Amino acid sequence: MNRTYIRLIMVTIFISKMDFIHAQVFKKWVFKKTNATKWLPAKVPGTVHTDLLYNKVIADPYYGNNEKDLQWIENEDWEYKCQFNLSDKDLLAKHQVLVFEGLDTYAKVYLNHQLILSADNMFRKWEVEVKSYLKVGQNNLQIVFESAVKKGKALAAKLPYTLPGDEKVFTRKAQYQYGWDWGPRFVTCGIWKNIKLLQWEDAKINHTQYIQHEITDSIADIEWLFEVQCESAGDYQFRIDGKSNAYKGKREIPSVQRNILLKKGINTISIPYSIINPKLWWSNGLGAANLYSFFFSLIKAKKTIAIDTQTIGLRTLELIQEKDSIGKSFYFKLNGLPIFMKGANYIPADNFLPRFHNYADLVSNAMVSNMNMLRVWGGGVYADDSFYDACDKAGILVWQDFMFACAMYPGDSLFMDNVKNEVSQQVIRLRNHPSLAIWCGNNEIDEGWKNWGWQKQYNYTPKDSTRIANNYKQLFEIQIPKQIQELDVSRMYWPSSPSIGWGHKESLQEGDSHYWGVWWGMEPFENYTKKVGRFMSEYGFQGMPSMEMFKNFGALNAKTGELDSIILKAHQKHPTGYQTIQTYMARDYKIPKIFEDYVYVSQLLQADGMQMAIEAHRKAKPNCMGTLYWQLNDCWPVSSWSSMDYKNNWKAAQYKIQKAYEDILISVTENEKSYDIYIVSDQLKPINTSLQLLLINFKGDTLWQVTKSISIEANTSHKYYCIDKNTLEKYNSKEVLLISKFSSNGSTNKKQALYYFDKPKALSLSDPKVKIKIIDASTIELSSSAVAKSVFLSDKENQFYYSDNYFDLLPNEKKIISIWPNGTSNIKTSPDHNIQVKTLYDTILE
Repeated sequence: MNRTYIRLIMVTIFISKMDFIHAQVFKKWVFKKTNATKWLPAKVPGTVHTDLLYNKVIADPYYGNNEKDLQWIENEDWEYKCQFNLSDKDLLAKHQVLVFEGLDTYAKVYLNHQLILSADNMFRKWEVEVKSYLKVGQNNLQIVFESAVKKGKALAAKLPYTLPGDEKVFTRKAQYQYGWDWGPRFVTCGIWKNIKLLQWEDAKINHTQYIQHEITDSIADIEWLFEVQCESAGDYQFRIDGKSNAYKGKREIPSVQRNILLKKGINTISIPYSIINPKLWWSNGLGAANLYSFFFSLIKAKKTIAIDTQTIGLRTLELIQEKDSIGKSFYFKLNGLPIFMKGANYIPADNFLPRFHNYADLVSNAMVSNMNMLRVWGGGVYADDSFYDACDKAGILVWQDFMFACAMYPGDSLFMDNVKNEVSQQVIRLRNHPSLAIWCGNNEIDEGWKNWGWQKQYNYTPKDSTRIANNYKQLFEIQIPKQIQELDVSRMYWPSSPSIGWGHKESLQEGDSHYWGVWWGMEPFENYTKKVGRFMSEYGFQGMPSMEMFKNFGALNAKTGELDSIILKAHQKHPTGYQTIQTYMARDYKIPKIFEDYVYVSQLLQADGMQMAIEAHRKAKPNCMGTLYWQLNDCWPVSSWSSMDYKNNWKAAQYKIQKAYEDILISVTENEKSYDIYIVSDQLKPINTSLQLLLINFKGDTLWQVTKSISIEANTSHKYYCIDKNTLEKYNSKEVLLISKFSSNGSTNKKQALYYFDKPKALSLSDPKVKIKIIDASTIELSSSAVAKSVFLSDKENQFYYSDNYFDLLPNEKKIISIWPNGTSNIKTSPDHNIQVKTLYDTILE
């Protein structure tokens, strides 16, 4: 058995086709403040905050108002150390490379008391040849982390002017950790990703890339490119083995083996490869996300000495920008078809990143919400490999920002070189993912420089302004796009999102748009229907989290149930967040007096805004071809723009968004003289059906109806019916609603939309007397005697998830709801005694 060629020493055991390798573990880590004497146990990967919490040195950072009491941590230096043992055999390999997947951020690494690395970038991987430092027996690894806050401030002091963003812009570190308008300030440090020891002899594969040259129904011609580092020049063989989930039944992908001649040093190996009858990768809702997995072997003298694996998807993707009557288009064409992008902005799922692992569940929530794109926002981190793997499998395209947001950055050679290495590593890591759609230079920096008044705020001289602007151009318009062209030529690059600020009319005519007139501008929700751009990559409205979340972070006293306003405010990071919610709520709803009802209505308010925006964007197809709301998730318990809270529980908005993102959408638009019924289809085939319109009162009586045969065109948005306002003027708008519905292909395509003629606060609601019938342990049936507005199902112990929630229940109709357990494998008891029902009517009782 061959044990000396490739060996990975990690916290797990690796099994390859060539051998079973027993892993040596970097274990028993300890840490301390540099000026302290006592060492405490640490968990690696981790952060200093979670290690302090683990040792009960600090209280839960997310609880109550603890955040303000823990700011001392960021100003201290910290050190970690561990011992690991190596045998004589372990040291036989010619090359011993310590690989640090992620060090946060300014770190000096000592091996056996010798300085081997000075790291300064959280986003980079660091590799150090350490054969001369290692010894048989016990080895000592020590890492000293300097305060990123102190380091950033020292770097800032060297400039003759102040950059927007303060000290954080000098640190290549997750910017949101310095605090955001939805997140706390916890500036972490630590070993946030794995450390491994790579051992190799004659050669190793540094990285692999595939280039798709041509694809037809019968064949896909691709090219594999391998960067191989060789120690011993000579004859080698390269073998490619593949498999795929794209075919029904067993189908082997052909194996290829090539003889190659390697020189000492870096070699680039090109091997052409063809796949017969290829199956394309499609985004969610359009087809299967077909994937091909490959195993690569580098062989010398019949022994496998290096391996690599890659999973790819075959597809074409273009960003189409063509001049038209409005300005310039902005849409993605997948496999030759224009695709409307439906999705959200994704932020890091925790302020303490190493403790979050469930990326598959997070992406699954996006998939079942009918999304096909997520934007990885530029103020966080490049996501974990498992996030992109999950997106590959789910058919979720990724808009990938580089990690720069809402600030201006330095342009000195050290900073630029640091970023250059960061960009190269991240592009090489992510470029083979079929989900990766576009690279974007930054979030809102171009807009900030041109529209946010920084020059006046910071009193820049013309010379300072020119220098700062030139640094921006050098980084985002020259250096990064040049790297993309060299490393990932098939991907689109977009310098800054948005391309034009929302206060300018041009922002709705070309490029992507961040529209914040609603919320920041206090404009009414109705402006969502007027301010529709070509690709809406940011917009949003806040909704409060669940009562359970308020209890979890201590805003509600567990004993008295009383509200702690100080803690409530600590978990709202927008300076006027609650005031803004209150202002919008007063416009549309009767403001509840009970806090629990207030939380519920705040979620309804958020859901209304998101539904109105999404429907407006989709109805504008093909002029508008994308809608990515802000934001999908949270990084801690907070009132924010998220549609899912910190525990991934769905707010009301998530349920509304799921419906608004269905492949068929019915939506009503009110004009001066009519109500227009639009149907938007993302399906690739036409639908012949009958559109039925009914006007009913809140008791369920039909007052007016009409039926029309229609043919819904594929991949379009059209107006299919127009109701003259005079037709309905005799009915009391506070007591009626319009139902638009159709069905086709049996029961598989039933669609229905409800339209109210007044705001919720004006509706004449009565007690709907909602009844719950238990069908079985996982199914319930609901019915009501009158219109039940915004039915909210919950249970005291938060045991269940519900297939639908915050919905309107029509009188004399039955609605089936599936339920499943939250955190357990089976429901062992009947849920009938636990489920509670709240409707909007319950919040307006005097």
